Amino acid sequence: MQVQPEKVTAEAYSAADSELVAAVLRKDRKATAEFVGRFGDAVYRYLRARLFPNPDRLDDLFQETFLAAWKHLPTFRGESALQTWLLAIARHKVEDYYRSRLRQAEPLDKQSQNSPAREDEEGFLNTGLDDAKRNQRITEVLARLPESYALALMWRYWEKRSAREMAQLSGKTEKAVERLLARARALFRERWQSE
Repeated sequence: MQVQPEKVTAEAYSAADSELVAAVLRKDRKATAEFVGRFGDAVYRYLRARLFPNPDRLDDLFQETFLAAWKHLPTFRGESALQTWLLAIARHKVEDYYRSRLRQAEPLDKQSQNSPAREDEEGFLNTGLDDAKRNQRITEVLARLPESYALALMWRYWEKRSAREMAQLSGKTEKAVERLLARARALFRERWQSE
């Protein structure tokens, strides 16, 4: 006879989260280790998925996420699961990173200033490859792009940010973001098709 695991309710998660938060706030070392142990993998996976192909800042953003969480833990109200709250902090850290990197993007060259953005940029990706191979190839092409191009494409298409949002968050004009995206898509397309 197989024993069915007990169904864990939202209230049980909330109570466990509240107990853990209280223990961490009391500076309980075991609770702090449990806090990182319980949520570290999810935060790390989230950050890694959004920082490739240049994961050089992964460990820094992981630490920044937990430092920000500990700093703001007294304000945690339990209106969401603790993991959801931590992933929201991680999302903000990634956006801060994207924003800072896009502010440092290379200046526009004359040719790319005059080329309009194409909206059919995803059509060339449908080359008959299965999803796993296509995703692997996308990752490989992104890894060979300049960082600002790869980040702009990831922010736009994986994070589903509009050019307007990207402009507001990065301090660039919407037109500058659109040109950056156009250059990034053109170079991505060129490298995709040259293989």
